[in-house]
Amino acid sequence: MKKFLSVIFAILILTTSFAMADTLTIGILQFAPHPSLDNCRIGFIEGLKAQGFEEGKNIEIIYQNSEADMALTNQMAQQLADKCDLICAIATPAAQAAFNAAMDKNVPVIYSAVSDPISAGLAKEDGTNDNNITGTSDVLPVEAQLALIREVLPEASKIGILYSTSETNSESTLKTYKELAPNYGFEILEEGIGVGADIPLALGSLLPKVDCTSNLTDNTVVTALPLVLELSKEAGKPVFGSEIEQVKNGCIGAAGIEYVELGKQTGEMAARVLNGEFAGSIPFEAIKNSFLYINSIALEEYGIEISQDLLDKSLDVAVK
Repeated sequence: MKKFLSVIFAILILTTSFAMADTLTIGILQFAPHPSLDNCRIGFIEGLKAQGFEEGKNIEIIYQNSEADMALTNQMAQQLADKCDLICAIATPAAQAAFNAAMDKNVPVIYSAVSDPISAGLAKEDGTNDNNITGTSDVLPVEAQLALIREVLPEASKIGILYSTSETNSESTLKTYKELAPNYGFEILEEGIGVGADIPLALGSLLPKVDCTSNLTDNTVVTALPLVLELSKEAGKPVFGSEIEQVKNGCIGAAGIEYVELGKQTGEMAARVLNGEFAGSIPFEAIKNSFLYINSIALEEYGIEISQDLLDKSLDVAVK
């Protein structure tokens, strides 16, 4: 009963403070500077605007990017929790830091680009949270990705995955890959890294053993995508991405995510909270759609031909 009353009290405080404020301060904490997370931020602002919350009119936005530095992420989260009426945290490490900083201050946190909110400790099994937090998940369509790899590389048997051992989202998705890969005749071989500087050595070990690699939404790996693509091309091993920006930048294809749309979905959830709902009572939402992307230039560089059917149902995002 005491817990229930405390939640009700928190809702009343938030609703009253939002109603009294002429301009609300929205903090955006982005974990790393790469295009998919940038797109998520852009979509979040668009989603807020579509619901009547617009910068320069009734909200002020404070944007922080911690450059994938965990200590800096925690510091920025504390600063935003002291200044803001709501925090949008983009990527799992940012969401965890914002949650820890804000949960005792009645500042709602709306996260985005979190692959597995339950494993990350951001949601209960039913998708809600007793604290003031909710958001959106960029859980990868792993089965669709495996089907795409099988169609593009019919003779392949081993897929390599490079991932950061400090990112719970990557470990969760890797587990899903391993569970589903045998259904498509694949074996998954992985190499874990601690920091971006570990990538050359890890790929040097992984690439000779596999037919291709498939990226996760791993922030450390995606931030170093040009290096990953360069080393993979030298080894003659194609790279599959996990979203549109990775394919634009040289991955051969992806059954992946459109992060502007994910950001819009997140912004719409944030608007519900700004309009008085308690964030923790709103179950987190998974991204609603996945898309097929190909890069015809990258395919040609690897000498890979794909069927007309796959061409017809995919979006070619090659930059010509």
